[in-house]
Amino acid sequence: MIVRIDFMHFVLIDLEWNNTYGRKTKRFINEIIEIGAIMLDGDLKEISRYSCFIKSQIGKKLRGSVKQMTHITKEDLDGGIPFTKALSELRRWIGGCENTVVTWGDGDIRVMIENYRYLNGLEVIPFLSNYANLQGYFQRVMKTSPARQVGLGAAAEMLGIDTGEYALHRAIDDCELTAECFRKIYDKDLFREHIIKCDSDFYGKLSFKPFIINNINSPLIDKSKLSHNCEICGAQAKMLSEWKYTNRYFRALFYCPNCDKTTKVGVSFKKLYDGVETKKSSVAVSVVPEEDSAAKVM
Repeated sequence: MIVRIDFMHFVLIDLEWNNTYGRKTKRFINEIIEIGAIMLDGDLKEISRYSCFIKSQIGKKLRGSVKQMTHITKEDLDGGIPFTKALSELRRWIGGCENTVVTWGDGDIRVMIENYRYLNGLEVIPFLSNYANLQGYFQRVMKTSPARQVGLGAAAEMLGIDTGEYALHRAIDDCELTAECFRKIYDKDLFREHIIKCDSDFYGKLSFKPFIINNINSPLIDKSKLSHNCEICGAQAKMLSEWKYTNRYFRALFYCPNCDKTTKVGVSFKKLYDGVETKKSSVAVSVVPEEDSAAKVM
């Protein structure tokens, strides 16, 4: 669905968090310790901003690596406000205008949803109606590899922005830098394509934990991906060995008698919320083909 953005505000949000153990879920959680937000109008001019420290409710100890990176202290957090109050303030600050929440990467929005679920017992955040991942939009505009995520600082440097003026890894400064990057690459029609509605599919996709499929007999695997055509002549190669699972890939040897070429093929299957992602690799090897579909690597 294409969203109208002519009279829309953009709410840029950045979070800092501390990884701590959640006794309720018996697993580690990224507890939010600082929220920064900047609201922009349709021309990307700043309207207002919001920031606060969050009083720790899940973990009591601030990790040394977090203190070193953010320069946030335990005293800062002790003077903060509870997460639930902060989200209420943020909701009132955003108001009732049509808006899109924008973050650099979807990590912050995942963490916000996780904290909201842990501390409020609710899945849906009230002020989230539209969302856009600015990192994904940047990588499309700049034509960078989707396999390598570009951090905010690196993106700013690519756009010629002096990051020395910003205290990186502090929420409001990261919001300011995000806004500068946004202004450099904003195209209304193109960006509109990256705005998504925060419906049940949105929450389902964000809460889904992708996993690598490690059972060759899984019904999730497309068996047609387990064959191999010779990269020289295009003919279907003969399988010389059984599939073996190592380092997230199924691996097997294939032989093309036309080209006298043996190839080691690797196939990886990753279950995503809305499908299965397949990756395939191949490398030529020296082998002596033997009978009964066996192979000896030289």
